[in-house]
Amino acid sequence: MALFVLFFLLAAAATAVNATDHIVGANKGWNPGINYTLWANNQTFYAGDYISFRYQKTQYNVFLVNQTGYDNCTIEGAFGNWTGGKDFIMLNKTQRYYFICGTGGCMNGMKVSVVVHPLPSPPMSAVAAEHSSKESAAPVVARGFGSLLVTSFAFFGLTLYGSVWI
Repeated sequence: MALFVLFFLLAAAATAVNATDHIVGANKGWNPGINYTLWANNQTFYAGDYISFRYQKTQYNVFLVNQTGYDNCTIEGAFGNWTGGKDFIMLNKTQRYYFICGTGGCMNGMKVSVVVHPLPSPPMSAVAAEHSSKESAAPVVARGFGSLLVTSFAFFGLTLYGSVWI
């Protein structure tokens, strides 16, 4: 069990290093009267990124729908529903996602569609530089902040394993 927890911590740390959190509407949040198409067109979404919605939970919500639901502002057959007011949704598949507000806000522009792309491959020069730096430098330094973060989580996990927390 403890080994599973340690593996989970390492996997979570490795994922978090590369993911981007796209806050819908930026500082304006999830509210009526905002051009979310323009906002989405200025973002690049990759598999593993998050899209987050910030709104007053007593007034609005978020539904993941199909294209018909998006076009007609209907929640029938919705795939997901969030009501927390500060919702983080992982975009884990390369596809188009459709989000709407189900409390009537969709008719006032509270809908956004985003296309999620596969993660780009690193350029060959970066792969070659990574390979050569592994041979000449200490492992944590050669791999940068991501490895430092993963190493820290591994240490933290081992510390938990040795205590009564797990």
